[in-house]
Amino acid sequence: MIRSMTGYGSAEAVFAGKKLIVEIKSLNHKNLESSIRLPAFLTPLEMNIKKRVGERISRGRIEVTIRIDSDPDTNGGDTLEANLPLISNYYSMLTDLKEKFNLRDPITLDMLVKLKGSVHVSEVEIDPEEARDTISRALDDSIDSLISMQDAEGRILHEDFMARIDTIKNYIKELKSRIPQMVTHYQERLSGRVRELTGGLEYDESRLIQEIAIMTEKSDITEEIVRFESHIQQFGDMLNSDIAIGRKMDFLFQEMHREINTIGSKSSDLAISGNVIEIKTELAKLREQVQNIE
Repeated sequence: MIRSMTGYGSAEAVFAGKKLIVEIKSLNHKNLESSIRLPAFLTPLEMNIKKRVGERISRGRIEVTIRIDSDPDTNGGDTLEANLPLISNYYSMLTDLKEKFNLRDPITLDMLVKLKGSVHVSEVEIDPEEARDTISRALDDSIDSLISMQDAEGRILHEDFMARIDTIKNYIKELKSRIPQMVTHYQERLSGRVRELTGGLEYDESRLIQEIAIMTEKSDITEEIVRFESHIQQFGDMLNSDIAIGRKMDFLFQEMHREINTIGSKSSDLAISGNVIEIKTELAKLREQVQNIE
């Protein structure tokens, strides 16, 4: 089943009293492009994360974000530290202001600790090698979540594709039914034109028939229709494939456009021309949607 390129997934894990949050987002892109955002002390794991993403996702702009939050039950081993020199300076400054402006309000501890920089959290960093397995499992879980969303959207796209393919098949059926009439009409029109130009003069009827046959063959669209139908069949087969087929679909649509353009240029039949326009419209919509396929 086809898979959409867009989606979002997330997962959490706990390591050394820290909560690891892994988020992954996928956007449309013709190739695979990964962007990894993580705390500086986990930078040694960046290449492994990119490699794992590449093993499970083949196409799209992938954004992976890893955050570290303290477990509220354990505080994650973090400690609070008072910046005593700064607090002393704050106290001296506030005392001077009280004296200068003759203020009576007391200088309290609550007031001092709320001043910027008075207290800061001393975080305990995680050893990336010790956390490697935990982060890998959380990354896999987030990718599973992403793929689940992509699969759900892929099923919706699959239904839309099938409906449009059925519409195109109906137009092709109508187009094929017009071929005998188109050939007959072309022969009659060409014969009438020759007689009009000769003005009643004698001409080689067998040679005329031969020339008409040659011209009719040049305007025949049977081969193009056969190839187009083959491409439609391949497209249907791809829709049920379990591998990434976005690039192949894009190439296949180029071939279908080439065949339908040739059919349009060869035919002067109004009904066929109308069907060609409708088919091109459906192909344009399909190709736009293919840009969303992994």
